[in-house]
Amino acid sequence: MEKKVVSLEDRIPKLQHQRKQKTNRRLISFLSIFFLLILLVIYFQSSLSKVGSIKVEGNVHVDAKEIINLSEITTSSGFWNINTKNVQKSIEEHLQIKKATIEKKFPNQVVLVVNEYESMAYLEDQEAYRPILENGQVLKERTVNIPADAPVLIGWKKEEHIKEMMSELKKLSPSIFNSISEIHHTPDKTDPWLVHLYMNDGYEVMASVRTFSKKMNTYSKIVSQLDEDSKGIIHFEVGTYFESFTPLTTMEEDETINENER
Repeated sequence: MEKKVVSLEDRIPKLQHQRKQKTNRRLISFLSIFFLLILLVIYFQSSLSKVGSIKVEGNVHVDAKEIINLSEITTSSGFWNINTKNVQKSIEEHLQIKKATIEKKFPNQVVLVVNEYESMAYLEDQEAYRPILENGQVLKERTVNIPADAPVLIGWKKEEHIKEMMSELKKLSPSIFNSISEIHHTPDKTDPWLVHLYMNDGYEVMASVRTFSKKMNTYSKIVSQLDEDSKGIIHFEVGTYFESFTPLTTMEEDETINENER
C-alpha cells in the first residue's frame, strides 16, 4: 500500500497559520488582562468602590440610624473592606436584636437585616403599659390602652424577676399562654417568687415562678376536671388543689385535686 507523501512546501503555510492563531490568542488574552487591570484601578480609585448606600431591614422597635451607628459603616467605608462578622457582632450587642446579617449588593449597596426579639408581655407602669421582649428587656415606649394580645405583668420591680418570668412563659404551650390575662407578683416570706394569675376563662392561679412552666402546662387538664359553673383559685405552689370562690356545701366539693403526675 502506497503512503501519501506531503511536501514541505505544502506544510509550511499550515504551520504559519497555526502559529499566527496561537499568537493572536495570546495577544487577546494579554490585552483582556491589561484592560481588566485598568478597569479595576479605575474602579478602586472611583467613588464606586466606597459604600454608596446603607439600608436597614427587619427593624420594628430599634431605630435604623442606631443600627447603622452600631455597624460603624459609613459612605466613606470601602465596600470590599467591610468585615461582615465584626459588623454582625457589633449589631447583635444591642439588647433588642436577636440576630443580624449583612448583605453586599453590587456595585456598592449594603443592607443590614436584623431580627428583633419579639414582644411577649406588657409591664404596668403608672397607668400605662410597656412592652416586654422575650429576653426580658422592657422597652421605653408606653401605651395607655390595656393590651389584649399578651399577658400584663403587675407589681414587678426587679429586672431579674421579669427575665425569669419571661423565661418560664416561653416554655408554655401557646393555648395556655394565650389564656393568661394578668400576672401579679405577690411575694411573701416563704416564697419571694410567688405569683397570682388572672385567666381569661375566669379562674385564678397561685404559683411560684421557680416551678411555673411545669405546673402551668397541666392547667388545661386540671380545668377539664372542674365543674364549668364552679370558679375559684387553682393552687400550684406546693401541691395542686382547687379553692372555690363559693362556700363548700358537700363533701365532694371539699376534695382537693391531686397532681396528675402523682
